[in-house]
Amino acid sequence: MIRINLLGQARPKAARKAVPIEATLQVVFALIAVAAAFAVLGITYYTQKNQLDAANKKIAALRAEKASLESVKQDVDRFESEKSVLQERVDVIESLQRNRSGAQQLLEMVANTVVRVDSLWLTTLDRTGNSLNIEGEAGSINSVANLITELKRSGYFDKVEIKEAKEDDLEPTVQTFHFSMTADVNAAWSGSPAKAEPAAATGTSPAPAKGGKS
Repeated sequence: MIRINLLGQARPKAARKAVPIEATLQVVFALIAVAAAFAVLGITYYTQKNQLDAANKKIAALRAEKASLESVKQDVDRFESEKSVLQERVDVIESLQRNRSGAQQLLEMVANTVVRVDSLWLTTLDRTGNSLNIEGEAGSINSVANLITELKRSGYFDKVEIKEAKEDDLEPTVQTFHFSMTADVNAAWSGSPAKAEPAAATGTSPAPAKGGKS
C-alpha cells in the first residue's frame, strides 16, 4: 500500500520523553542485586556440592573401613574358636596324663605298702573315683590287720575298712585267708576333687620278700 503526502510537509517527529535518572539507577541497582543474588546462590551451591562430595567420599571410606574391620573381626572370632577347641584338647590330654601318672603312682604306693606286710599278697585292685577296692590272700588274720595298719600309716588314705576276711582252701596244705577291703585315697595326695571322673587301675603286687606266696 502506497501512502501519499498531499500537504507536502514533513511529518513532525514525536518528542522523546526524558527518563528520570532515579529510575535508571533503580533498574541498575535491581540488576546488580539480581546478579549478586545469582552469584551468592552459585557460590553457595558449589560450596555445598563440594561439601556433599567430600561427605560422600568420607562415607565411602568409612564403609570400606567397616567392611575391612568386619573381615578382621571374623578372623579374630575364627581364631578364638580354634583356640578354644585346641585348649579343650590340651585340657583332655593333660587330664589323661594326670590320670595315667596317678594310676601308676597309686600302684607303686600300694605295692610298697604291701611288701612291708609278711605273708600277704593282692589279687585285685580297682579304683573308682577316690575309692579303692582291694582283694587278696593272707597267711593269717594278723597279716590282714597289719595291712590295714600300714595303709593308714602311709598317709595316702583317709579311711580303710575291711569288708570280708575268711579262711579259704586256696592251698589245702597251708592255711590262707581271703580278704576284701576299701580305702579312700587322700584328696590332697591325689590332687583331684572328690567328684573327679572315675578312673580304674588293676594290678597285682609282687609276692612279699619274706614268707610270701607267688
